[in-house]
Amino acid sequence: MALLLEEYANEPVDVSKVVKMLLLHDVVEIDAGDTFVYDLEAAKLQEEKELKAANRIFGMLPEDQGQELLALWLEFEAGESPEARYGKALDRMLPMLLNYHSEGQSWKEHDVSLEQALTVNAKIEKGSDVLWDQVKQMLAEAADKGWLKT
Repeated sequence: MALLLEEYANEPVDVSKVVKMLLLHDVVEIDAGDTFVYDLEAAKLQEEKELKAANRIFGMLPEDQGQELLALWLEFEAGESPEARYGKALDRMLPMLLNYHSEGQSWKEHDVSLEQALTVNAKIEKGSDVLWDQVKQMLAEAADKGWLKT
């Protein structure tokens, strides 16, 4: 996704850096365990779990390499650089697309509303206005089809 959708980033990005950030983010998330994005209580604990996992994983590497990768992971988590904003947009977009193309399976299972989906996915706009516009259209359609509560 990072390679194919790069032209839609709000700012010029180093796509190689974005890919590294996304891969590191996923490795840490796998180790820490993922949290359902609409579970706001569990999300509060996720940051601490992921930091612990990142320190453990990157601590296994030679110090210089571990510190470099930890810094890149922290940059992504902070979401302040163009690469991090674009990467976070993609990270939020993928589960939304999976829900949309499965006719809202987990949205329906967890009774997710259109308002919740818009709120949780709003960070996509920070990385790509174009992709956010597409996501809003998909979410509106999902609500019209009854996959999201209105």
